[in-house]
Amino acid sequence: MILIWLISLSLMTSLLSVIPIKSASWGAKITLLGSFLTLLLAILTASNILDSSTHTLIAIPNWIALNAMGSVILLLISFIYFTASIFSIGYMNFKDKKEEQKYFLNFNLFAFSMLILPLIQEPNTVWIAVELTTLFSVLLVGFQNTHAAIEAAWKYIVLTIMGAAIALLGFLILYWAARQAGIEHYTWQGLQDIAPQMSPVLLRASFIFIFVGFGAKIGLVPLHTWLPDAHSQAPSPVCAMLSGIETTAILYIILRLLPIITASNSIDVNDWLMIFGLISVGVASFLILQVKDYKRLFAFSTVEQMGIILVAFGLGGHDANLAATTQIIAHAVTKSFCFYAAGGVLMYAGTRDIASVKNLIQRSPLVGITFLFGGLSIAGAPPFALFLSEFSILKAGLEKGEYLIIGLLVTFIAIAFFAIMYHVSSMVFGDDGTKNKSSFSLPLSSKITFAIASLPIILLGIYIPQNLQNLIELAAKTIGG
Repeated sequence: MILIWLISLSLMTSLLSVIPIKSASWGAKITLLGSFLTLLLAILTASNILDSSTHTLIAIPNWIALNAMGSVILLLISFIYFTASIFSIGYMNFKDKKEEQKYFLNFNLFAFSMLILPLIQEPNTVWIAVELTTLFSVLLVGFQNTHAAIEAAWKYIVLTIMGAAIALLGFLILYWAARQAGIEHYTWQGLQDIAPQMSPVLLRASFIFIFVGFGAKIGLVPLHTWLPDAHSQAPSPVCAMLSGIETTAILYIILRLLPIITASNSIDVNDWLMIFGLISVGVASFLILQVKDYKRLFAFSTVEQMGIILVAFGLGGHDANLAATTQIIAHAVTKSFCFYAAGGVLMYAGTRDIASVKNLIQRSPLVGITFLFGGLSIAGAPPFALFLSEFSILKAGLEKGEYLIIGLLVTFIAIAFFAIMYHVSSMVFGDDGTKNKSSFSLPLSSKITFAIASLPIILLGIYIPQNLQNLIELAAKTIGG
């Protein structure tokens, strides 16, 4: 029943947010309440997963269920949904009531479309849910209705729909292979059970099509070109959801295929993951060097991080899968904070141009500190969460003897680190010819968001609570670790 409530809550919140009530900021209030309750339900769900003997919750057999990895994704979605709801209150400057209603309707529907992804067990229905994430998010990307925003929205939808068509072909081939093998229940678990009897040729083809098709949504090179445009034009709370959790939620679908492919032994999927992952990390690291827009900076960082996660899963084995799962969590909470910090800079400076923003630490200390914190944490500096997870990935790779892969990965990560810190330090400490403090003050909702969103970044870099560690262990095992 709790899974049904999880699905229903964000959908009800979407409908309630457009009720024509004269109360000020009604949409923001109901969204905040709905997202908070969703987070509480996600935490309760994770607790139930840990307590369950099978570590799986089933609401509707063969349709709605949740495993440990799905619970991790659900926690991330609900946490960032909540923090983005808070940040939206002070960040969005609506012209009228209808604009506010349109924003929060699409915002909540976008959250709903992502929340159902880890719960749906029928693969073809999952494809429909993925396309719902595109439909609702594209309206948010172009929300500000400027020429650049509309162009970014069109680029986003064209590239991702092209990818969706390729992925759909993969799902149809997967269904064909499953029917040939005599599958009884066409679910993720049913596919894993019957994988040894499935045609290796069809299974190989289906994985390639799905991987390439959904690679566009994840932002893998060379299908990443929509991502920096969309993230530079979308409102910052939307960017936090796009970059922090949408890419991760779609990656989860690919991860669900890995145990099926492994059981079939039809394709060496690890090579695919490491090759595409390294290409994405390498290209993104050099793109970060030449970036001129600080929101695009964090967007290219998403491409880099998705590549790192793929390389980690490509290494295979318990330690690598455990490190990759930790990296998923660390990236999601860190990247969402980065876009909140970028939103703070945009509210203060009114420009996304890196060269036009200087001396933040003196001009607006809170904005400067949060932006520096975001830059350090996403670059992978100690003692933050990404440092711990990236170090674990490198350690796992060295233990497996993958010296070339790890050597290249270290090189690209180092380039990205210095590139990010070069741009961030120039904005925070660069001399603008004045020492006067600005009278600008961030909205209270932004300050609250920074406080809440920074907690897991700091905590997970120093100490991972035992319950969360147990959940991560179980999640890694669902991939085969």
